[in-house]
Amino acid sequence: MRLVATGLLDEKPVELLAGDLISMAPEGALHSECIDGGAEALREVIPQELKVREAHPIALPESVPEPDIAVVVRGKYRDRLPNAAETKIVIEVAMSSLGKDLQVKRSLYAKAGIPEYWVVDISGAEAEHRVVVLTEPQDGDYSREVVLTEGMVRSRVLPTVAVPVSVLLGN
Repeated sequence: MRLVATGLLDEKPVELLAGDLISMAPEGALHSECIDGGAEALREVIPQELKVREAHPIALPESVPEPDIAVVVRGKYRDRLPNAAETKIVIEVAMSSLGKDLQVKRSLYAKAGIPEYWVVDISGAEAEHRVVVLTEPQDGDYSREVVLTEGMVRSRVLPTVAVPVSVLLGN
């Protein structure tokens, strides 16, 4: 955490996960489109007391991941990062990072108690694209998993939040 605070990692394609520096792959066009579309859709439906952050770090125990999208409690994060208690939904878009997102980050976010974790899987052929919705963190994992290829992703922690799967998949 102190290394991150020094600014030495600013503009570096790495994130701190469970005490290790992990490199991040460059973002492609579809990856960017999924983030942009998802963030725009979320901004239209989240309650006023929350805000959407794109590709900004959050502070977890021994980790400072940079989720593609995070819905956090609205506040001033000038002198600190949002923590797990202030983070309601985390979304990762997986083009080349599916294994890391469904294993390392899944465990990391669940252990921190983040109530919802969505993985937008665009790693395979377009016909295989899907959104994995993970909820109910307990014992270092999520106990509920739903896989969607169409329809709406409806948040369990924020009942007014629903986003079209097609938008999350960049369609």
